[in-house]
Amino acid sequence: MHSPEVRNRRLISLDAFRGLTVAAMVLVNNPGTWRAVYPPLRHADWHGWTPTDLIFPFFLFIVGVAIPLALGRRRADGEGRGQIVARILRRSIVIFALGLILHAVPSFDLATLRIPGVLQRIAVCYLVGALLFVATGWRTQVILSTAALVGYWAALMFVPVPGFGAGDLGQEGNLAAWLDRAVLGPHIWRVGRVYDPEGILSTVPAVVTTLFGVLTGQWIRRARSAIVALRGLLAAGSAGIALGLAWGHWLPLNKALWTGSYAAFTAGAALIVLALCYWTIEVRGWRWWTPPFVVLGVNALAVFFLSTLLAKLLVSVHIAGPDGRPRVLQAVLFETVFAGWAPAEAASLAWATANVLLWWALMWALVRKGVRLAV
Repeated sequence: MHSPEVRNRRLISLDAFRGLTVAAMVLVNNPGTWRAVYPPLRHADWHGWTPTDLIFPFFLFIVGVAIPLALGRRRADGEGRGQIVARILRRSIVIFALGLILHAVPSFDLATLRIPGVLQRIAVCYLVGALLFVATGWRTQVILSTAALVGYWAALMFVPVPGFGAGDLGQEGNLAAWLDRAVLGPHIWRVGRVYDPEGILSTVPAVVTTLFGVLTGQWIRRARSAIVALRGLLAAGSAGIALGLAWGHWLPLNKALWTGSYAAFTAGAALIVLALCYWTIEVRGWRWWTPPFVVLGVNALAVFFLSTLLAKLLVSVHIAGPDGRPRVLQAVLFETVFAGWAPAEAASLAWATANVLLWWALMWALVRKGVRLAV
């Protein structure tokens, strides 16, 4: 049986999974040069998936799992619903604001500032998932998740888009892209593009990914034993992968659209990875490998924000090259330290790996001093 102490303590396997995910996020976001990247470290061009396309849904799923674990502890400690809701609202606003700050660096232009983004989507998904956890039970959450995925599929397939008609799943003609252009105008991903991968309508199924995590967190807390919890994770994960792949024959897996098939498939994959972490750490007690990932996991949002900020600053600073022409600082550092001793893709990966190690070292130093950069 899970004792109250076990139900209310931190889940090390979740912290390790979060750390693995944020390490992967930093790795794929920071190649030495985008001209030389191994295919698995790139997103799929449109339909389909690569390992890189699993990272963001994994993170949203983890956000969801953490909600009943964290808020459940607060309820157990006697914190009132009003206090919990206020805390949820404050955290969501801070995360959303940090996302806007990243888009404002290095040059701020209110006329074209991108409004959607990774942190903004995390903020919205956390807000909705946490409020639904506080206000509803798991059955309502299942019904809402199912209705949202089916409704989103129906909207994509049957709502006509001006100039394109209904059922167009191309980059420009799909309903989600049209809505982003109509509502946000120039405030979307890279001015001149025709869609935003973190846009308005596609955030609905992303919220469902988070709700899948919320349901998982409740299952873990309520399971009679660790073995029962593990079996449930494996069964649900297998079902999610099978459902996603089957649905993908009619509705392609697509990260930018966050199709229902993609939401089901990636949630299933996340459940399997969490199950592996859970079995290794919580069931077998093998924790020797976890400290580096736990360090990143408990500071995940800070690592993502700071690593993205550093990357933006490195490409915004120019220094004089050997010929006297100004060159981007990031390119100079990459070519000087990495590019001369390895093939292009390997050197690019080495730069990305160095980024991961840099942020791990900084977070490790902070943890040793008792500092945690929580958002």
